[in-house]
Amino acid sequence: MAFQVSPSVTVTEKDLTTIVPSVATTIAGFVGSFSWGPADEIIIVDSPKNYRALFGDPYNWNAEEWFTGANFLSYGRNLLVVRRTTDTAKNAGMSGPDVSEYVPNDGTNIISKTPSVIARFPGELGNSLNVHLGGNSVTGSWDYWNYFRRSPRSTDNLVNMAGTTTYDQIHVVVVDQDGLFTGTPGEVLEKYESVSLHPLAKNLNGSSNFWKNVINNTSRYIKVTGSIDNYDMGTTSGFMSQISLGLTGPNPDLDQGQHVFTWLDTNTYSTPTKTEFVGGTGQGFTGNKVSGELDTGKGYDLFADPESVDVNLLLGADIHDATSISRLRTLVETRKDCVLFLSSPITKGELYLSDSEKADKCVNFANNDVGSSSYVVIDSGYKRQFDDYNQTFRWIPLNADVAGVCARTDYTFDPWFSPAGLNRGQIRNATGLSFNPGLSYRDRIYPEGVNPVVEIVGEGTILLGDKTAQNKPSAFDRINVRRLFIVLEKAIAAASKYSLFEFNDAFTRQQFRSLVEPFLRDVKARRGIFDWKVVCDETNNTPEMIDRNEFAADIYIKPTRTINFIQLNFVATRTGVSFDEVGA
Repeated sequence: MAFQVSPSVTVTEKDLTTIVPSVATTIAGFVGSFSWGPADEIIIVDSPKNYRALFGDPYNWNAEEWFTGANFLSYGRNLLVVRRTTDTAKNAGMSGPDVSEYVPNDGTNIISKTPSVIARFPGELGNSLNVHLGGNSVTGSWDYWNYFRRSPRSTDNLVNMAGTTTYDQIHVVVVDQDGLFTGTPGEVLEKYESVSLHPLAKNLNGSSNFWKNVINNTSRYIKVTGSIDNYDMGTTSGFMSQISLGLTGPNPDLDQGQHVFTWLDTNTYSTPTKTEFVGGTGQGFTGNKVSGELDTGKGYDLFADPESVDVNLLLGADIHDATSISRLRTLVETRKDCVLFLSSPITKGELYLSDSEKADKCVNFANNDVGSSSYVVIDSGYKRQFDDYNQTFRWIPLNADVAGVCARTDYTFDPWFSPAGLNRGQIRNATGLSFNPGLSYRDRIYPEGVNPVVEIVGEGTILLGDKTAQNKPSAFDRINVRRLFIVLEKAIAAASKYSLFEFNDAFTRQQFRSLVEPFLRDVKARRGIFDWKVVCDETNNTPEMIDRNEFAADIYIKPTRTINFIQLNFVATRTGVSFDEVGA
């Protein structure tokens, strides 16, 4: 505390309640090609329904990636998705008349600014959209009249300088003209009733009724660009056409003096207008995945910074080339807090291969394309599942399912439990496997770090392995041990940040041990470790280290091991033999 120089009472408090925090272990991330949705940004998805709403339906060209995300969401509820498009992808835009609105001016030049309505996201799917606008005189002859209660009118607090009514409101209808969103051509997707062209227009509850704000904040299909932002004019005198407005009082948003506004009266839309969208590019609906080469690795770069993005399971989807795998492997090994899941490239086109050839392909993939890493998990191929949206069967890589059983294990047990076997390794939605290895082929691929997924009569499709891709025999060649250490390292590192800039003395070191030891004791009680020891004293915090402003703690862990091999010995004996003698 500070030294006191006069009589007083000083109250201080010191917080010694810091604990080792819980850390998330079930956040998955992946990059895919989709027909719709935000591009090149991380989007959080928590359910299959939201996944489809955000990124559209699966098509022949993106089924493997689309179902990768959908399959994980059948196990877990925390998926980070990046939609990767080509660098030249474009949003579809209006081909018909635009909308004009009030725009502020500096008093010398009248600004005539025309905003544009475009598809919310890039891609050819946006070309299916039409937008219909109706002004104050629309009647029952308009195709969309029955979607609204009345004709557009004037916003109550907006009148022109002469005190007469001006019609600032329009109706907006978004239509799936070609039926590519809904399957029904002409289906109405969204409607916006009596939104205003004026930036100051308000609803009765005080919220903005400015058409740009309303559409950009709520629409799933369109957005307004090239339009002025909402602003405060400092007056409610409102709508004018080529009329000077004298402002009174200071206004931080506009200059003092005379300001001119220009407006295109909504009588223009008395005859409703229709605007067709064209020009959307990036992903199509049939044929090629993209127009040009798609660098999926660029999308995964968004997951590179562990301080800004919390992710624990990376799904490799249909990535099989060594260059992309090397890029992703570097990412997870640099982060050191997540695991990459990959599937051996045994796809529909290679079902004709013999089991021996498939086993060789798995081994070659693990050794030549992936390499040794405890942060990578490889499975034995693809599963066959039914596509409800297109009424056909698909071959989908299993890595999302393997990551999914890890997530399910976290929910029902703990991250340090093995996700494999009959108790926790059930694979969902599988009607067949591209490679269903028998025992001899499992013996071939499992020592090389490829985890077999097999069909067991009466049990279903089961993950029958819990190895990482690490070639070196050690505890880290098991999924549960790798994930155990990720949890321990991440949690204890988060708690250790509160020791930064404290004194490196006996008190701080004891405080650190008191912080970490209860956490490790709890993990041991939950069967995560056999034993542990924390060394943080003068033996590893030497005077030289203290002088370098360093702090050291050595944490020794004996991880629990899973049973991979069971030997059952049955001994037949004669009737008169004593079991005590046989047992001895």
